[in-house]
Amino acid sequence: MALPTSLLWFLLLCNGGAVADLAPIKAKVGYSGKELLLMKTYPKVTVDDMLMTLQGSKFFKADGTQFFINGVAYQQQVGAAGAISKQSTGYIDPLADEALCKRDVPLLKELGTNTIRTYAIDPTADHSACMRLLQDAGIYVISDLGEPNLSINRQDPQWNSQLFTRYKNVIDELAQYPNVIGFFAGNEVSDRENTTGASAYVKAAVRDTKKYIKDNANIKRWIGVGYAANDKSEIVKEASKYFACGVAEDSVDFWGYNIYSWCLESTMQLSSYEKHVEEYRNYPVPVFFAEYGCNQPSGAEARIFQETGALYSDQMTGVFSGGIVYMYFQEENDYGLVKVSNGQAQKMKNFEALKTEVLKAQPKGADMAAYSPSGSTPECPAVSSNWSANSLLPPTPNESLCRCMVRTRTCVPRKDLSKEKFGDIFSYVCGKDKSACAGIMGDTKTGVFGAYSMCDEEAKLAHVLDAYYKNQKSQAFACDFGGSAMIQTPESESSCETALAEATSKADPKKSDAAFRATGFWLLVQVAVGVYLVQALGEQTLLF
Repeated sequence: MALPTSLLWFLLLCNGGAVADLAPIKAKVGYSGKELLLMKTYPKVTVDDMLMTLQGSKFFKADGTQFFINGVAYQQQVGAAGAISKQSTGYIDPLADEALCKRDVPLLKELGTNTIRTYAIDPTADHSACMRLLQDAGIYVISDLGEPNLSINRQDPQWNSQLFTRYKNVIDELAQYPNVIGFFAGNEVSDRENTTGASAYVKAAVRDTKKYIKDNANIKRWIGVGYAANDKSEIVKEASKYFACGVAEDSVDFWGYNIYSWCLESTMQLSSYEKHVEEYRNYPVPVFFAEYGCNQPSGAEARIFQETGALYSDQMTGVFSGGIVYMYFQEENDYGLVKVSNGQAQKMKNFEALKTEVLKAQPKGADMAAYSPSGSTPECPAVSSNWSANSLLPPTPNESLCRCMVRTRTCVPRKDLSKEKFGDIFSYVCGKDKSACAGIMGDTKTGVFGAYSMCDEEAKLAHVLDAYYKNQKSQAFACDFGGSAMIQTPESESSCETALAEATSKADPKKSDAAFRATGFWLLVQVAVGVYLVQALGEQTLLF
């Protein structure tokens, strides 16, 4: 196992700083002579050096200088170049393999990279070695909070306790490292007009993860939460307003823009970069390219990164805070900067092209002491034919409340019921009795959400089964479903008072996302048989 970098520096000093004969040191610390040489050239980076803050639409470092992102997307797909996942997750955590980080961090540093974006990390893995290597190289991390099998799905969007637990676990794991700037709560979730409703769930995730960070006693510095949108002209204007509108507690800390409109040789006008500068000139938070690097028409190796020069020029730096090139690894999609074969990394031609542009860039930033933010909070977009997300957001997931709700139900799914069967039961019950499913549904256009729409699928199924059973006058057939459901002795609703108190104590009743309470603790207005409308202090509407 490699020794800590601090000890590595000590060994180098004991060796007189010489790198000609590092074999004895390599044997002790596990680094090659080349790696040690590259690392020895890094200036010493302290925790204080890495601290980042946000003011208005700009990032600032601890010394008050503006920070521009020179980024690279860094995540290899399973199967690419023979890559396999060493974890049980089914994806490759790029920050959990020290050997790969030793190989790649020097190359990232050579590129002039100061930030990497990762798309999925395993919160149970040890990231200390890679994060220390990145810190010593002066490289920050922005990580997506989801993973391939657990994220907000544009086709069936939800913000539930299972997702929130995943997000919190990632935050807990990465927030301990001083070179983590922030997180993306979603990436291109709304990608066309008919998926814009999903943005309500992503913004709810932004709201709740920001509050989790703020309330976390172990996090004593600024860490942001943002969203990465695609360049879909029909919806991106509304999306950018939506995620920045309303109170600051609910809106993004930064806005990522995935854009591939500058291909080979182009201009500010032809690429629409000039238009985007004007669109975001008064945006209230930092804007940067969360992905860029067009590979059309001739693939990755033809890229010349002319757009990188523009991005860090005076034409853009007053508005944009840099960008993240897609991507480090050469894969089937042909966007790579580095080709990995048999575990060895080989720089590609466009690696050198990007390196040239990044290293010659001299972005002129603001001084924090003299900077006065001029951006303004936009109005929330109205629901329309091409925008389906109301400013009223889904409720905050509350696992204890969901579990308590299940314990107060009479008809529940069998404990050994396969999750593959959930869908069939939902389809049958909701098709036969819509009122039984009202408590788990959500309508992003109206801002009406079922009180248990934030629970996981098992808890939702318990609510639906019990509602159907009681609507059928508690007849035995209504809690059977071929042996998939069972009768349990329910606890009294009063047993949920602690969970309800916890949920409501964390809510601000003046806000549109005020917390909700279970049936029996709210003023219920019956509006149809088995369907109840619950009005949270005139602010948010929830169905039970």
